[in-house]
Amino acid sequence: MRNPFRRDLILLHAPALYDFRTRGTFLGPVADAVPSTAIFEMYPVGMTSIAAFLEQNHYNVEIVNLAYRMLQNPRFDVPGCLAGLSAPVFGIDLHWLPHVQGALRIAEMVKTLHPEARVLMGGLSASYYHEELVRYPFVDFVLRGDSTEEPARQLLQALRESRPLETVENLTWKRPDGAVVVNPLTFVPADLDYVDVPAYRYLLRSLFKYGSLRNLVPCLEWLRYPITLLLTARGCTQECAICGGSRSAYRLICQRDRPAFRSPEKLVSDVHTIASFSRAPIFMVHDPRMGGMPRAKRLFSLLEAMKPANEMIFELYYPAHDDFFSLVRASVPTWSIEITLESPDERLRLLNGKFPWPNAVVEETIESALSHGCRTVDVFFMVGLPHQTYDEALAIPDYCEHLVRRFGTGGKLRTFVAPLGPFLDPGSRAFEQPGFGYRLFCRTLEDHRRAFLHDGWEQILSYETDGMTRDEIVRATYDVAARLNDIKRRYGLIDEKTFTGVALRLRAARQILEEAKGSAQLSRTSIELANHGTMFGDDELKWPVPHRFRIGATLLRSLAAGLAAEVVHTAARLAGRYDCAPATCGAEFLASPQGRHRPLRQGI
Repeated sequence: MRNPFRRDLILLHAPALYDFRTRGTFLGPVADAVPSTAIFEMYPVGMTSIAAFLEQNHYNVEIVNLAYRMLQNPRFDVPGCLAGLSAPVFGIDLHWLPHVQGALRIAEMVKTLHPEARVLMGGLSASYYHEELVRYPFVDFVLRGDSTEEPARQLLQALRESRPLETVENLTWKRPDGAVVVNPLTFVPADLDYVDVPAYRYLLRSLFKYGSLRNLVPCLEWLRYPITLLLTARGCTQECAICGGSRSAYRLICQRDRPAFRSPEKLVSDVHTIASFSRAPIFMVHDPRMGGMPRAKRLFSLLEAMKPANEMIFELYYPAHDDFFSLVRASVPTWSIEITLESPDERLRLLNGKFPWPNAVVEETIESALSHGCRTVDVFFMVGLPHQTYDEALAIPDYCEHLVRRFGTGGKLRTFVAPLGPFLDPGSRAFEQPGFGYRLFCRTLEDHRRAFLHDGWEQILSYETDGMTRDEIVRATYDVAARLNDIKRRYGLIDEKTFTGVALRLRAARQILEEAKGSAQLSRTSIELANHGTMFGDDELKWPVPHRFRIGATLLRSLAAGLAAEVVHTAARLAGRYDCAPATCGAEFLASPQGRHRPLRQGI
């Protein structure tokens, strides 16, 4: 039976490297510390908020995760899939720069298969390179900024009604003669309560509406390990030098002077929604105190009333003590924390702007968290920091051993390391300012696209520093990982199988590096082995998942009611009885005192 929901927009997520299934590319450990693989198949959560917002305003939007489909099925026919899709607009995310090669290849393919359709791109990286990006012949539009839900609605309405594109906020586009037009970036919402992000109910509804689970799966292991997240804000208060999501980067790219927050009520509503279908851990992006302690106290008060069954993981941007952890303990039955320390060297942390407090304060925070019932404390380090030398990188495992000795070997303290790669974030202070000691091999979007076509990650790296060359960064990365793997086995923090697996993959990675220097043919088996799990074991970073999925009757009734409303709307729309969206939608939002937008029709 043909699906009755005609798509107004199809959102596509591309793999980092389009032909990864046929090319033997040694991508290295660039994705070891994130849930996805080195193909970066996890799509940005903003895709779900755009889709949900547009559907609330009577547009049909489908998400298709091409990267996951390609990983999940080696014979998945990408051109065949794209040829079978139909929409007047195809949107492709370029949020994270490692997607540049795959995103541009998919955009080109869409334009070839659907020459009458428009190709739209967006995300932080697309926003930074918007003028270069729109000059590619297969890209029609770029929506700039961190919140493009309302500009996307304006664009779809303008195209449907043949209205002038000059009225669409945040849009970069081309006239028929090829001249690039940059509309003002004026849609910068003051808070995020106008939208659900991530929009979990949209994902659940879309599963039934478009009849495909595989198109929606976020990453390769998600069905086995369905971790979810809460996005507390867009923007940041921190000024980490290497981060393209720092305060100054958001100001440069998105014209955002301060973060836009979601209210505690919206966040706890998300926890309710997640708990209705999953008992997996919930990771909260940003320190819950980033919006101030009154906001944090309100959040924990609501969580205390709820008592979530899911384990919750909180990031810490600042030191914390007994009063804060007492608040967390009273509110959440099971919880863990993450601290991104980057380096044990206090001087380097101060230069980088990440957790710039003495190690004694860091350890007091860990001690307080564990004494208040924190299940695990994860501490992250990095190779490739501003001014970091090889010897300073090698100090990381020594400090990790110190932490293990101080806080015990029961597995409550977990340490991890990863390299800064594959690219230094455009918009970050280190990218924009030479004083941080980076030598850049990639400046333009095309530079980064071409870099991803190299065979090894030491050539893909877009930088070297005044402390280390690219070869030294690669060598330091594997040396630190090997030492940390030894420490974890020695203290019983990992079993022999995990230790052996990491050691085996490290040997494969080092062998590939030696073979590459000799211009030998690289082994495809060795490359597949070395492209993941060289920093730590496959399951080391995971939290327990007692039960994966549970969809209750109440949620099913809610989804059914929402789909029934969509069918009624679609029938009316096809009969030409009403338009798809309110023309004053964006104006109402911008004019509201709190900066909140109220959609024409609330979603289910």
